[in-house]
Amino acid sequence: MTQELIDLKKSILEGRYADALAIVDELEGMSKQAILRNIQAYLRILLIHLIKNQVEKRLTGSWANSIRNSIREIKSLNIKDNKKSYYINLGEWESLIEEEVIEDAIADASDEVMNGVYNQFQLSQIVDRNQIIQTALKFLALTYSYSAKELPAVLAENLIQLSGGEDWKTGRR
Repeated sequence: MTQELIDLKKSILEGRYADALAIVDELEGMSKQAILRNIQAYLRILLIHLIKNQVEKRLTGSWANSIRNSIREIKSLNIKDNKKSYYINLGEWESLIEEEVIEDAIADASDEVMNGVYNQFQLSQIVDRNQIIQTALKFLALTYSYSAKELPAVLAENLIQLSGGEDWKTGRR
């Protein structure tokens, strides 16, 4: 990016505004790609913890925190600077999850589910992908409906509905 900024400055100083605008477009594209990569990273973390929850049928405080933090970060990253539009619209999540994230999440979760007893191929056979995706979509939809201030309480109510959520709420193990 440093080279692009040097080229941008040079283009402006030399009056080559078309070149400068092309560099600005390139920088905007790089910025958007970085944001989308960050969103995907948090989405993968969300899916890993939903997979662990589904297979182990429990919810730990750490998993709940990871789910909550992932959703809050996704909300923060996904909204554009104009505060009115999104990088990923509500109807685009399912295909993103199916095409780019779920398989990596299953592979990564295999090291953690039941202390790594399943390899990624075995875990892939066990996981109900559709349920994981639907649960993730439910959580992601909250980011479009609730403010950053309201979201933690709404997330807590949704976490209780996960397998083992009532035990997590009451502190039972």
